[in-house]
Amino acid sequence: METEVLAAASEIDFSLWALFWRATFVVKIVMIMLFAASIWVWAILFQKVVQFRRARGNAAAFDRAFWSGEPLDELYEKIGDTPRSASERIFVAAMGEWNRSHRDDGGLIAGTQARIDRTMDVAISKERDRLAGGLTFLATVGSTAPFVGLFGTVWGIKHAFEQIALSGSTNLAVVAPGIAEALLATGIGLVAAIPAVVFYNKLSRDADRITGNFEAFADEFATILSRQLDAA
Repeated sequence: METEVLAAASEIDFSLWALFWRATFVVKIVMIMLFAASIWVWAILFQKVVQFRRARGNAAAFDRAFWSGEPLDELYEKIGDTPRSASERIFVAAMGEWNRSHRDDGGLIAGTQARIDRTMDVAISKERDRLAGGLTFLATVGSTAPFVGLFGTVWGIKHAFEQIALSGSTNLAVVAPGIAEALLATGIGLVAAIPAVVFYNKLSRDADRITGNFEAFADEFATILSRQLDAA
């Protein structure tokens, strides 16, 4: 009897595709959702790697231009109204407020320093939001995918027990396929969740470092403008 059961079990296809195809409709939906989430997690990773690399390169190029000794007014005119990088957008926002703060007689309107600081803070906040775009999805997948997979597993096991009750048999050939299909949902959930958590932590740290560099530049630029204000 045991030999017959083992022989019957050995004939069952336990490939991933076969397990998916034999799963119930609900479990299939769960697996598809988790697989799509996993693909999207990797897409966000590649997009963010490119975005962060470009942000670092643009920031380094702008720093060289900013500290080259070129007059800031000339650098501002060269960039114009179409800044191409985050550092340029912060710089243009501050210089625009600086120019608007001059009266017709050449004097400065009171509160110029505070307005420039707020302008740069707003610009940095916008850049922070751009860098953080997509990270919320990673955090959501990392925290919910295991539970979604567990739901698929619970539903699959329920279906497996129903099949056992209908067949009236608890031999390996009846039990194993249903349990394997159910556990596959949890496996896919972990495949989606683990990279999402790792990528979220890594990309969040990178975004914080880049934003910190923007804030450092804003502080240095504010110091330069403060000297100009004191001299005026």
